[in-house]
Amino acid sequence: MTRIDSYEDLADKIVGWIKDYYWDNDLGGLVVGVSGGIDSAVVSTLCARTGLPTYILTMPLDSKKENTELSNAHAEFLKNKYPNVVHYDVDLSEPYHKLISTIGLKTAPSGYTTNTTLITDNLTNANTKSRMRMVTLYQIAGVVSGIVVGTGNKVEDYGVGFYTKYGDGGVDIAPIADLYKTEVWELGEYLEVDQRIVDADPTDGLWDDSRTDESQLGASYEQLEQAMETGEGPGVAVLKKFNTQNKHKMEPIPTFKLEKV
Repeated sequence: MTRIDSYEDLADKIVGWIKDYYWDNDLGGLVVGVSGGIDSAVVSTLCARTGLPTYILTMPLDSKKENTELSNAHAEFLKNKYPNVVHYDVDLSEPYHKLISTIGLKTAPSGYTTNTTLITDNLTNANTKSRMRMVTLYQIAGVVSGIVVGTGNKVEDYGVGFYTKYGDGGVDIAPIADLYKTEVWELGEYLEVDQRIVDADPTDGLWDDSRTDESQLGASYEQLEQAMETGEGPGVAVLKKFNTQNKHKMEPIPTFKLEKV
């Protein structure tokens, strides 16, 4: 699948698009969370290349050591290379555990759920981590009159809905959401993103173990891209399953409409 002739041209177009949005809306900064993964590395680099005030946040939250090291190394690299970049490291581990321990004092209603407390669902807890990061990004964005720049790609945002609603899905603009994951990798190579990030297995970093995106989805990004483009291949069933399951994330919120008189 070849949709992009020149990654140099693509990078320039995205940078120009971000700058146009910034000036058209009289903004004060671009705020990006970086995780140590390729998507956030590419987006933060593109934002840095705009020359506009760029605030890069690393937000460890019971994170794996290698993810923390990669995200900090990338953020510091950009800060040292681009004078418009500021790096904030905000450890959310303690606030997260305080929240969970407080909610954990409440018991779940009997007869409505098999969970005994309000914190025994691991997926919900993982999504809460993502939402705490979103809150942190918007705190900074609000102070600097800026926007939160999204890091989702086309497969995640419009194919399988592999993101947290009001978590990493809570953003203001989405510079790479029309790019497939393989295209993001290629763009990262052009931008000279740290090779360790390019080569790393994609992971959302929300779990205590080492599970990857592809192990959670049950298909590779290449298979899902083929399914989205052609409707064929081993990723079709997985794409259909997650697209149906996560449709509520990808479509506008249902709204009750008054009947016209």
